[in-house]
Amino acid sequence: MPKDNDKEFLEYIIKALVDHPDDVKVDRKVDEMGVLLSLKINSEDMGQIIGKAGSTARSIRNLVRIVGLKNHARVNLKIEEPEGGRATTRERKETSTKGELDDLKL
Repeated sequence: MPKDNDKEFLEYIIKALVDHPDDVKVDRKVDEMGVLLSLKINSEDMGQIIGKAGSTARSIRNLVRIVGLKNHARVNLKIEEPEGGRATTRERKETSTKGELDDLKL
């Protein structure tokens, strides 16, 4: 079994869940703390991976840890926030609210 089967397993799961599978990137780093898998996805897919109240992300983390335990490794998952993620959404809300307030100032 290859050493990076945790990475392959994560990529397989994530690509099956998202609308933009070509944008899925997994980086694997090993240090004294264990294995760190960093996940990068399209910003539009973030909600699908996090899930309601983080339930999907929690489940994915548990599955990756189990694969790691099977291979005697401590595996952690870091979901990196995509560029234009939350901040863009906030900015859109602020902009739409400002426009509404400007209309009221007549």
